[in-house]
Amino acid sequence: MSKGIGRSEIEACDPKQVGRVVVKHGFYAGLETPLEDSGLVIGRGREADLVIAESTISRAHARIDPGAGDGWLLQDLGSTNGTHVNGSQVSTQRLADGDEIRMGRLVLGIQLD
Repeated sequence: MSKGIGRSEIEACDPKQVGRVVVKHGFYAGLETPLEDSGLVIGRGREADLVIAESTISRAHARIDPGAGDGWLLQDLGSTNGTHVNGSQVSTQRLADGDEIRMGRLVLGIQLD
């Protein structure tokens, strides 16, 4: 596991790389939300940008921010059940097209154009 995301890593994102998060399984399957330069907090709390009423995820579970250059960075926000990318638990992870994120019972897919 790596350390938290540094400010220099999230300052710039290639505006040509557009992305979205898609819920892959469960009640919210098919729900999509775009990734934007302001970042995206995923959780069950009202303050999250993508609110998912799922008891196995934390109120503010994880955040996706634009990374330096091109791409997106996922950061676990100290969640109880952890965040997994393609089966491996992570604290910080650069995302790629097709990555699968698991937070508790929630499974998300990353689609990058």
